[in-house]
Amino acid sequence: MSKENKKMELLGSAPVWRALLAMGLPTMIGMMISALYNLVDAYFVGGLGTSQMGAISVAFPIGQIVVGLGLLFGNGAASYISRLLGKGDKNTADQAASTALYSSIAVGAVVIVCTVVFLRPVLELLGATESILPYAEEYARIYVVFSLFNVFNVTMNNIVTSEGAAKTTMLTLLAGVVLNILLDPIFIYILDLGVAGAAAATAVSQMLSSVVYLSYILRKKSIFSFRVKECCFSREIISEILKIGIPTMVFQLLTSLSISLINFQAKEYGDSVIAGMGPVTRIISVGSLMVFGFIKGFSTNCRIQLWRPKKYGRLHQAIRLSVLWSTVFCIIYGGITALFSTALIALFTKGDLEMIQIGGQALRANGISFLLFGFYTVYSSLFLALGKGKEGFILGSCRQGICFVPIILILPLFTGINGILYAQPAADVISAVVTVFMALRLHRELHRMEDHVTMPLSNHAAHLDREI
Repeated sequence: MSKENKKMELLGSAPVWRALLAMGLPTMIGMMISALYNLVDAYFVGGLGTSQMGAISVAFPIGQIVVGLGLLFGNGAASYISRLLGKGDKNTADQAASTALYSSIAVGAVVIVCTVVFLRPVLELLGATESILPYAEEYARIYVVFSLFNVFNVTMNNIVTSEGAAKTTMLTLLAGVVLNILLDPIFIYILDLGVAGAAAATAVSQMLSSVVYLSYILRKKSIFSFRVKECCFSREIISEILKIGIPTMVFQLLTSLSISLINFQAKEYGDSVIAGMGPVTRIISVGSLMVFGFIKGFSTNCRIQLWRPKKYGRLHQAIRLSVLWSTVFCIIYGGITALFSTALIALFTKGDLEMIQIGGQALRANGISFLLFGFYTVYSSLFLALGKGKEGFILGSCRQGICFVPIILILPLFTGINGILYAQPAADVISAVVTVFMALRLHRELHRMEDHVTMPLSNHAAHLDREI
């Protein structure tokens, strides 16, 4: 049996729990490893001082935008590719994969050049104080220039996962983060490069991951060819990629915006507050990216079931298991971060008591509200997996956009610094409430679709588009 057929058999006929674990667990671990890049940098930079810690906190949103570019094309293509493979259309899937990869590189290069040209005003806009700005420029200049490798890696992560090779993405990310852990103390302290050393370590690590993916392509391990001549900018392929890719990109932009607004609002309270919020963002992002990684397998499974007749039972089972497993994980992770919040923040500073107090308070609140994240994310991803970009966009925008932005802009006016610390938890609670109502509506429509499983497959999908 071919590699492609084995992957499709796993998604189509294996027990749902096995398919979810096989697809989701390696990606979950991979995303955790990916998040460690930023966490490791923060840990080692924290030993340099509060302003240096504040510098990488201010530059962090730029990294989120870079990741968003990879997700724009990578995740957008992954959704389309999974549906094409489910229908057996390998040729179009090959075209979509090649188009996404080369488009991400081209667009990423343009964005990176523009960011470098306007780097100083961008960092000021992101909340850099006068004392933080020199370090932020030093770090970001290296990080941004070499982030093109990250765009390539994120795009490949999604495409390779869509073909069922989640273990490859995990091992690729692992190779990069291990190298980053080894290089950070060498570059930062032994070579005395400071924050520039942290950026250089990340750059070299990302380059290694790119080399691994290039080897994967050149050794023909992928079911896709990734040839330039396979690029096809047809209306159908571009629209299908962008239909899912744009909402996903917007989610990343909203993440970047939320961090930027926190830093900007914290600016008037000093470097310690900005620095204190930095580890909070990174610690929570480790947990959230692990949830996203697991749900990659869930999303791929859902896309496949959509195009297979009489598979609604498997779809419902996948939803139930994913909500249960992700929620249990969020309870454990959120509980640990809330319980040990002060001790965790203390790891990222040489002894700044204000930073520890502020960061610990914020991490405790975010850890508690993280209990809701799994439930929220499953349904946000489900809408996108079903090809419903509009509904997915609305739900996905709640947590760090529709709900968060007004809260972070208004709440500090009345509660001062507490408004900054509790803005994200408040947005989490409201978003979870919205999710309940949208989930109930979705399940009513899916049950209605079960009554029409005998209709032709093409009508089946079209009806879903109209109904949901």
